[in-house]
Amino acid sequence: MTVMKKARWYNAWLLSFFGNYISGDILEVGSGIGNFTPLLEKFGKVTAIDINREYNKKNIVKGVTSGFGDIEKGEYFFNHKKFDTIVCLNVIEHVKDDREAFTNIHKLLREGGKFILLVPAHKALYGKYDKLLGHFRRYNAPQLEQVMLNTGFKIDKLRYINWWGAIGWFVFIKFLKRNDFPDKEVGIFNHLGRLLLWPEKYIRIPFGLSVLMVAEK
Repeated sequence: MTVMKKARWYNAWLLSFFGNYISGDILEVGSGIGNFTPLLEKFGKVTAIDINREYNKKNIVKGVTSGFGDIEKGEYFFNHKKFDTIVCLNVIEHVKDDREAFTNIHKLLREGGKFILLVPAHKALYGKYDKLLGHFRRYNAPQLEQVMLNTGFKIDKLRYINWWGAIGWFVFIKFLKRNDFPDKEVGIFNHLGRLLLWPEKYIRIPFGLSVLMVAEK
């Protein structure tokens, strides 16, 4: 989303949880307008795909090859290339058949390759705003783990992340029943996150706005 450009600190903080798993030929699935794409460049050669062709035109980052890709249907602008790392952040919840998407991601990975996934957490937080965003679902960690194992992945890391964002989501979306998350609140979150999210680097909090997973083929 365009509004997430205001969350630059948060994107860098998020990367600190999985940056050491990224290497080689990297595929970013659902790159959007490129909010996260530049952060991946330092780890290897990046290919970025998105189902929205207009986003592909906007996501012009030097050194990054970008183009059309539909991870659910298994259709991409490149031919039969395989990757060492696949990064998919806040995308799979928009895909109707997520299991087919996971299967296609598995096929795109080289043996031993890493799959880094971030999805919205907690089915109890699902509401009207999720539907407006085009979210088909939110995930609980045990459910996601089972789906990954059934697809053929081995789990390296699985945890909830961003407790502060989960509280904000509950207050604004579930309690106040807001139908948006405006720029002002994102900017405030990005600022306060510097003070409130640091404990997650040292302890695992049993809830969060997202589920973060790193898996291996």
